Amino acid sequence: MALKQYLSQKTEQRLSPQQIQLMKLLQVPTLELDQRIKQELEENPALEEGTESDDDDFEQEDDEDGDEEEFDISDYFDEDVADYKTQANNTSKDDEERVVPLSGETSFQEKLSEQLHLIALDDNQFLIADILIGNLDESGYLNRNLSALVDDLAFSLNVETTEAEIEVVLLLLQSLDPAGIGARNLRECLLIQINRRQDKSLSRQRAKIILELYFEEFTKKHYEKIAKKLNISDQELKSSIDEILKLNPKPGGSTKDAAKNHQQIIPDFILVENEGELELTLNSRNAPELKISKEYQNMLRSYSEGAKTSKADKQAVTFVKHKLDSALWFIDAIKQRQQTLLLTMNAIMRYQEAFFLAGDDTKLKPMILKDIAEIVSLDISTVSRVANSKYVQTNFGVFSLKYFFSESLSTDSGEEVSTREVKQILLDAIESEDKRNPLPDEKLMALLNEKGYNIARRTVAKYREQLNLPVARMRKKL
Repeated sequence: MALKQYLSQKTEQRLSPQQIQLMKLLQVPTLELDQRIKQELEENPALEEGTESDDDDFEQEDDEDGDEEEFDISDYFDEDVADYKTQANNTSKDDEERVVPLSGETSFQEKLSEQLHLIALDDNQFLIADILIGNLDESGYLNRNLSALVDDLAFSLNVETTEAEIEVVLLLLQSLDPAGIGARNLRECLLIQINRRQDKSLSRQRAKIILELYFEEFTKKHYEKIAKKLNISDQELKSSIDEILKLNPKPGGSTKDAAKNHQQIIPDFILVENEGELELTLNSRNAPELKISKEYQNMLRSYSEGAKTSKADKQAVTFVKHKLDSALWFIDAIKQRQQTLLLTMNAIMRYQEAFFLAGDDTKLKPMILKDIAEIVSLDISTVSRVANSKYVQTNFGVFSLKYFFSESLSTDSGEEVSTREVKQILLDAIESEDKRNPLPDEKLMALLNEKGYNIARRTVAKYREQLNLPVARMRKKL
């Protein structure tokens, strides 16, 4: 088959690198925006923090040689105050909130290594203990077979040992703090902890028996079977179950979970109600004051007044123009980001005005990305980027923007209501139920149907799972 050449014309849409960067800027939350701005300030010397001072306009002089590409220097001096700066809730640097970073804590592996030196171990046992500690997962469990550890010691450290010898060291490791560390499964972890708590208390003795003999029944909450087999009353069973519930199922993850609880959320918007009117402002961190470097402005002024004959001069001019263009684009991208954020959040505020005035979840209207995209005349993907990882501070708490988006559900009267409203009613019903006899999905469906919501049992199950609520049997308490 012969090769042929031919010309063709076609239209296609491509995103420039600047457009891609603009979309990324639109998507990042406030904390990441801070880092992105700091990175740009470090990489581009033509960009500085601060407000633009009053400067004289400079006109471009004609190039005598005519070889240089002409440009208007006044393009690089923007004296107008950007719109987004007048809409932001800016504060002085003295009023800026400073967050004290959390101090790093010692990991449970490091704590275990420190405790090893308090135990009389020979060299081989120390090596085995180090291997065991290194194989513990984030929760403090040993998820590898002892036979695999025998091979590891033989090949990596040239230490010959047996499973029985590793078992001895593992038992010593399990005697360290935190209690339950080094367990191979949940049952063993809880048994280690309950054994340390043993005293003359009958409830703790029964708790140990339950974990040893009736662990499967306990996990499935078959409390009647346990009470019958142990021949004890419901109150006695409850006291023993309470002892088990006090134990820590993840002894190694305590420090990590505590650190997660300290994670801060910085709202991107501040929405307040003032005499029945809603007022929306941007967080001051979302509107940084950026300007073109004075030094680079002077470089351009020198270029416009002097001759550019040498190659070095031309390269310097090219470099300055490139940095200035980049700085101007970044300032404009930040401006577009703030305008898009305000435009989209203002549409959400007006759409869900009843909720923002009352703070009642039942006031939320069904709202999807398409609804807001049509109001602000933006693409759905743009609205999605705005809603991603953004938060708004209201009189009723801090909410993720995604919280206000939900699908619709029809009532008996034909009214469209938000699924968020249905989930809230479902959550209230489960929280107020009798925990001795929790409501199954069929009864929850009947309850919602009585309130006028047309909903099937499997839809109830889906909403319950989205709320991270277990089935009725697993919600049962004594």
